[in-house]
Amino acid sequence: MMNEILTELWAQHRGKILGVAAGVGFSCCILAFGFWRSLFVVLCAILGYFIGKRIDEKGSWRDFYNRMFPER
Repeated sequence: MMNEILTELWAQHRGKILGVAAGVGFSCCILAFGFWRSLFVVLCAILGYFIGKRIDEKGSWRDFYNRMFPER
């Protein structure tokens, strides 16, 4: 019974739940480490996500590098 309720809530309000969780996590980081250090950690996590996504998509490192730093 409870599992069905939680599954339905997750299906209907996934974005809100993740947004609140991210906000609470970031605010805890700010309280513990300060704004700039927390921002650095978030930026590193975002960069790691994109690198991991590229690896999952079976892209080469050269393609990733060329997309991040295009030649002029």
